[in-house]
Amino acid sequence: MALFDLLGRRWAITVLWSLRHGPLNFRELQAATEGIATSVLNTRLRELRDAGLVANGDQGYELTPQGASLLAAGQPLVAWADGWVPDAPSGRAST
Repeated sequence: MALFDLLGRRWAITVLWSLRHGPLNFRELQAATEGIATSVLNTRLRELRDAGLVANGDQGYELTPQGASLLAAGQPLVAWADGWVPDAPSGRAST
């Protein structure tokens, strides 16, 4: 699926997640996504804009209604992850 291909690209979900509380300019977004190279951030922003998930508005980069809807659809996964505590020494969850 095209969506999973896009979201599976390095930093894509981090960029979307960083915009969940409102618009950020490029420098703020780069600071929020610690470690991302400028060129990679530019590429991800272009891809996310092309997909209609992010827009560059007057106050900076922000989620579109479609992008906000995507994050809302992922909330059950976030809730599950909050309750999941990997307690094995290797970092894997015990079953």
